[in-house]
Amino acid sequence: MGEVNKTKSISNSGSSYTDFYYHFFRNILLVGIILVIISALILSLPHSSANNSGSDTLTLTLSSSCTMSSVVDIAHNGSLTSGTYIQNIGQTTIKTLCNDGNGYAVYANGYSNNEEGNNKLINTEYPQYSIDTGLTTSGLTSTWAMKLNNIPDDPSPTPPTIESDYNNTYGVVPSYWTKVASRASGTTDMDEGSSFTTTYAVYTSSNQHAGNYIGQVKYVLTHPSYQPYVYYMQEVDKWKNTLALEQSVQAIDKRDSKQYWVTKLKDGNVWMTQNLDLDLDPTKLLTSNDTDLTDHSLAGAYVDDYNYNPSTGVTTWTPERGTIDFQNATVTSWNNDNNNPYSANKTDDTNTGHTSLGNYYNWTAAIASNDSSTLTQDTLNNIANNPQNSICPKGWRLPTISNQSGSDTGSTNEYARLNYLYNSNSATSDANLLTSPLYFVRSGDVYNGSVRSMGQEGKYISGTLVGAAYPYVFLFQNSLVDPAYTYPGTSLQRGNGYPVRCVAR
Repeated sequence: MGEVNKTKSISNSGSSYTDFYYHFFRNILLVGIILVIISALILSLPHSSANNSGSDTLTLTLSSSCTMSSVVDIAHNGSLTSGTYIQNIGQTTIKTLCNDGNGYAVYANGYSNNEEGNNKLINTEYPQYSIDTGLTTSGLTSTWAMKLNNIPDDPSPTPPTIESDYNNTYGVVPSYWTKVASRASGTTDMDEGSSFTTTYAVYTSSNQHAGNYIGQVKYVLTHPSYQPYVYYMQEVDKWKNTLALEQSVQAIDKRDSKQYWVTKLKDGNVWMTQNLDLDLDPTKLLTSNDTDLTDHSLAGAYVDDYNYNPSTGVTTWTPERGTIDFQNATVTSWNNDNNNPYSANKTDDTNTGHTSLGNYYNWTAAIASNDSSTLTQDTLNNIANNPQNSICPKGWRLPTISNQSGSDTGSTNEYARLNYLYNSNSATSDANLLTSPLYFVRSGDVYNGSVRSMGQEGKYISGTLVGAAYPYVFLFQNSLVDPAYTYPGTSLQRGNGYPVRCVAR
């Protein structure tokens, strides 16, 4: 018999938890409301003096207050035998209060293991047997799903509108922030507010491993309910042509809900103007639906340890190694391996936004491979032979370095082109590379488990390879800029770790 223990992560202890996440998401979407009402009364009465007039100005500020809280009516847990489907597991009432006449919206996201975007029902003893979200109710695939319901006797005049995917029907637990409910106007009664309930369903197949399973869903409140366009990295084709020259927006990576500054630069391309911060995990596969992976048919596709399903057109890759956390300035388990993937997480609160250090990736990890030993060709003269896959989000790729000049329009030496357009083609100073709109960072690199030259030089990886030894790198420091740098000898090989900036395809 398998026991299913399902929890959700709305705070039951007041507004502090929900306020925190509400403000966080509000800033992602760049929204906020302050309503200012100005009324002026001008008095003009006949008088003998030409300057005898007066004015009276009234200024009012109506601040907004929006909160969300929850009460667990029926605990989200239960026991069931394998091969069964159960619905309406538990019930939580979520109450929303908002005095903003423009209304509000509620978003949901998987939050298992306290990881935003993790929408699995996790086996606490054997994670490899965890259950994915889905709507299956029979067969050999176990799934779980969520449902929202309005409360029939909701005292507010207009209850929230539940999105059709979750309105009295079960839908998949989201892997990125997804709107699940909204209201076009505020709650007129700030004591009662509006409410809806959440509940869950689970199907366990006959071959599902027994054990305890736990899943979480996080809900956040945003206002107003009409949201500005939400930019997702994986949907770059939908919005890249709408950006004005040098316009910057923050886009969300669906894989882990992290957000990045991206900018349309003078070369006509949309670039990440913040270092990639994707953590690799051997228990989480990446797919061509969310990652820059290709199928076997494309020239330049490198598919070591990839799985391609021709019926769906989806390619999947599971990283062989997980991202290593730094211990101060060292990575104790880093190996300067030319052919196997290594990555390290240096992200902290010191450098944020555009200047975030992000992660460091060796070239094998950067091209989303578990073994790059067969790639031994210098591709400087023919970048078409560069690997056509990377750890960038779907629709993005690694920048290219070639023997073309940065002064050429459309140059395929893309770092040289940016240096030409923004840094006067300088070979001796990186001053303009570090500022708006590029925000390149002197983040150094990882060599033999240590970060070196941080604060002194920047080294950004490309998809272009120099023979069997190392990739071409964009190198800059206060006295040197080299958009096609190659290391002398073989002492610094492609086993080094570098930051990554992706460019839209």
